[in-house]
Amino acid sequence: MRPRYADLFEALRDEDPLRVDRAFDDILFDRGNALPDLIEAYGLSMDPPVIRYYLVQLMGFTEDPRAIPTVINALSDSHPDVRAEACRALEDLRARAALKDLQARLEDKDIKVRLAAEETIRALGGWRS
Repeated sequence: MRPRYADLFEALRDEDPLRVDRAFDDILFDRGNALPDLIEAYGLSMDPPVIRYYLVQLMGFTEDPRAIPTVINALSDSHPDVRAEACRALEDLRARAALKDLQARLEDKDIKVRLAAEETIRALGGWRS
């Protein structure tokens, strides 16, 4: 992982919300260039879960189809907020190829995930089979 992004990802853990916001904004501004590092960081299963949430959200904001496989994997994350954000990120990525994976989330044990999956399926023009 490139040092710039490693430092920004570490800043996302800070207790100072202003430092977290600045790091998020810096990554967001450079999201296209940051995508390989976002994918790598998510693969490291970073904790706390809010870090994975931010990573998935930022991958969605890239609108780059290279993020789709990692975001699909995030649909199985251990934390429901990350799974719900993965649904929303797939909408941002216009990932119609993920409709089957999203339909599986309609059976998620967490209501937030089920609702996010349903909204994304509708937004992508999919249907429940």
